[in-house]
Amino acid sequence: MTFLITAGPTREPIDPVRYISNRSSGKMGYAIAEAALNAGHDVILISGPVNLAPPRDAKFICVSTSDEMFEAVHQHADSSNICVLCAAVADYKPADVSPVKIKKRADEISIELVPTRDILHSLGLQEDRKFLLVGFAAETDHLEANAAKKLREKNCDIIVANDARIAMETDENELLILFRDGETKKISRSSKKNLARELVKIFQNSQQKV
Repeated sequence: MTFLITAGPTREPIDPVRYISNRSSGKMGYAIAEAALNAGHDVILISGPVNLAPPRDAKFICVSTSDEMFEAVHQHADSSNICVLCAAVADYKPADVSPVKIKKRADEISIELVPTRDILHSLGLQEDRKFLLVGFAAETDHLEANAAKKLREKNCDIIVANDARIAMETDENELLILFRDGETKKISRSSKKNLARELVKIFQNSQQKV
C-alpha cells in the first residue's frame, strides 16, 4: 500500500522575517511514516518545517505554507491508498503579506487574517475517493465531542484525537480514535513510535474495508 502522510506545522508569512505558526514538532507524523515503511508500505511524506531527519526510504516533499501543502497533497492523494493528515496546518493566514519587514512602532497595529484552505475537507468532498481518509484532531477541551464533529463535517473515515497539551513538543501521546461506523478505540499513553505502529495496523485493516 501507499501511505500519504502530512506532518509538522505550516508557516504563514506576515513579512519576509515573521510568520504565523504553531508548536507542532512533526514527531507523530514522522513516527507514522517510519512505522509504515517498517511494515513494508510505500510512503509519501509531506512535511512542514521541523527539526527531524526524513525517513530514508520515503518520498519526501518539504513545504512551508498551507497553500504549498494543499497543492502537494492533491498532487499525490489519488495515487495513495491511505491519506493520513497529521500536520498541524495553520487555520488562518495574513490577508496581505508585506514585501518588506514591518517596523516596530509605538502605536498598535492590526493584521487581517483569512482562513487557509481546508485540506482535510477538500479530500472529504471527493465522494468517489478510493483512499482511506484519516484526520487528526488536537484539542484542549471536549475531546470526543470535537473529534466526532470533525469526523462528520470533514467526511473522514477515521479521526485520531489527542489532547494537544500532552502531545505538543513531546515524545509521548495518548489517543482516542473515532471511526465512521461509530466505533471508538482508546490507546493509552505511550511513546509516539509505539502509537504509530498501532495506528498503521489500524489504518491498514480499515483500508481493506473501504
